[in-house]
Amino acid sequence: MEIEPAHRRLLELAEERRVSLSRLSQMLGKNPSYLQQFVRKGSPRKLEEQDRAMLARFFGISEDQLGKPKENSYESLSVDWIDVPRLAIGASAGPGAEVAGEVAFDTIRFSFRWLRAMGLQPDQLSTIVVSGDSMEPTLRHGDEILVDRKARGMRDGIHVIRLGDSLLVKRLDTGRPGKIVLISDNPAYPAVECAVREVELIGRVVWKGGPI
Repeated sequence: MEIEPAHRRLLELAEERRVSLSRLSQMLGKNPSYLQQFVRKGSPRKLEEQDRAMLARFFGISEDQLGKPKENSYESLSVDWIDVPRLAIGASAGPGAEVAGEVAFDTIRFSFRWLRAMGLQPDQLSTIVVSGDSMEPTLRHGDEILVDRKARGMRDGIHVIRLGDSLLVKRLDTGRPGKIVLISDNPAYPAVECAVREVELIGRVVWKGGPI
């Protein structure tokens, strides 16, 4: 059976976000096999309107990518809000947090117009929580950060990176050939110099929020 474009797109999005179809089905309040049957067996033939809308908000995409008729496309409705997934991981602003997984457990709603004005693509965004104090006063323990995962290469600024088995949020200094310096805004923590090949760039931090 040939996979329809909407079915294929749903599979791609689930793989990119590293979330299973069964978990997405449960998010919709359906049987865990609901989306698996939709993708593999074409049953149901089309997603229910409310299910399609919820998935589009979750992935930050237009509903027409999931099979909505063109004449009633997501863009034509003048979307006001985008639900950005909150990932069940923390980016350490301390010694380093081990990465256990990247499963979305909730969402935070952002203005679509604001995201567009910032030059951000909704499907490339996620939020995670800062753990530790090494980036104080810029980022405090418990702050929520919006991470832009769109590939732009290594450059100066605050980024989330993976170093070995740890996920870190640090200010990067890329001015040394073949090297990256990981800088903590808290002067109590010394800078760390790494080879470029040792660091995997996850994304750039573009917004923060937290308790006063």
